Order: sequence, then structure tokens, then C-alpha cells
Amino acid sequence: MKRDHWQRRIAELDPEVDYHEIYRILGGHEFPWDLRQALGLALYRTYAVPSIGELLSRTREFEERTHKRYADTALLLDAVAEHGFDDPTGRGAIRRMNQMHGRNPISDEDMRYVLSTFVVVPTRWLERFGWRQLSEAERVATVHYYRELGRHMNIKDAPSSYEGFAALMDGYEAEHFAFSPGGRAVADATLNLLAGFYPFPRLLRAVSLALLDEPLRAAFRYPEPTAFARALAVGGLRARAQLIRRLPARRDPVVLRELREFAIYPGGYRVEELGT
Repeated sequence: MKRDHWQRRIAELDPEVDYHEIYRILGGHEFPWDLRQALGLALYRTYAVPSIGELLSRTREFEERTHKRYADTALLLDAVAEHGFDDPTGRGAIRRMNQMHGRNPISDEDMRYVLSTFVVVPTRWLERFGWRQLSEAERVATVHYYRELGRHMNIKDAPSSYEGFAALMDGYEAEHFAFSPGGRAVADATLNLLAGFYPFPRLLRAVSLALLDEPLRAAFRYPEPTAFARALAVGGLRARAQLIRRLPARRDPVVLRELREFAIYPGGYRVEELGT
């Protein structure tokens, strides 16, 4: 398959109507690895908001059952992306997320901020490290996809454009990013888990920290990365993008639940039983 196969397919679709199909192609065929990393980073950013980081820490889920909490979150979000909003599996995943969020006093502002990170962080990641950037139609489809997810989760007053989501996220972080013990504990637990998936975890931790921007790093009180770690992180990701750009289009979609990091239920699972 030619490298531009899925780009040509997306160009045939209407981003305001076919947003789920476009988003499914982006996550399954065009950018499966990049979007996983970027969505993980999006969630990671939210720990630097004390009201979010402290709440997550109080549940003890991230510190005591880090892998399960990490995998379950991804599997629930992926169930919606894979099956859609009208499918029973997708509806079940949304219902499960709403049940978990309903048990805790989460403000509308925090919910709206978290939603904004899902739109903005992956777009910026691809601008910096992707084998190509998102087209305008793909950005519009991403906005519509997450506005629809927000509607199903009763998140009110979500922005209607990418620029609106970006302004919301940047403004919220400028106002709310701050150190909190709980946020740092959740960040440490998550970083240790992710680094442990690969060889040389200490090196991977240093490289991961080098990818954090200064406001996020300061909120967690992480040290300034070395020039070597920063060069290795940025150079490695850009070299990867050059390689991926030369490969043919991915014919079969990546299935999240089959990947090593998320395959924690060998006997299968029901989305209604995931999470806390």
C-alpha cells in the first residue's frame, strides 16, 4: 500500500460527519504509536493540576495498581475509538467512565481541561515528532470526536475549534500547574511503570523527562534534563519519523488490547468491569 493510502481515504470523508472513522484511521493505521505516546503524555500533564493529582493519589490506584489503572484507562478510551459511540461496547465504555467519575467530586473545569489535552497534546506531538502533521480535516475531525465524547460524558461548554481547545489548555495550565505531593507521587508511579516496559529503564526515564516542557517539569519538581538526554530524546524521535515516512501504509490496524503493555487480561474482559 502506498504511503498516502489513508490520507487519500480521509480526503474522501467529511470531518464534521465522519469524524469517528477519520479518528479510527489515525489511531489504527496512520499514527498508532505516536497517538499512544501522546495520549499518555496528555493524561500525565493532568497530574500537575493539584485538584486532579491529589484526587488520583487519594484513590491509591496509580500507586498500588499502576499497571491495571494505566491499562484500563487506555482500554476504555480505545473501546470508544474502535467501536464508536453508537456501538454497545463503545456505550459500555463511556458508561463505565461516567460511573467512575461520578464517584468523585470533579469540577466541570477540570473535566473540560482533561478533554482539551486529548485534542491538543497529540496534535502538538505530531507537529514535533510525527512522520507528518495532521491535515486541517484531521484536526477538525479530532475536535468533533472529542466534543462528542465530551457530550456523552456530560462535559459542558467544550470549545468548538482546535484553537479554542488550545487556548483552554494553555490558559488552564498557566493558572493551575503547581506542585502537590499527590501529583508527584502519581507522576512517579506512572513514569516508573512506563520505563519498566523496556530495557535500560533508568535511561528511558531520563529520556522521558527530557520530553517534558519546563512548566510541567517545574510543577513536578523534576530536575533539568541533561543536554545528552534531550538530544537523545528529540533526535531519536525525529529519526524514527524519518524512517516511518519511508514505510508503506499500514494495512491492518493496530489493536491496543493485543499489545504487551495492555494485554493484562489473558482470559478476556468486559469493558463494564474495567477501572476502579
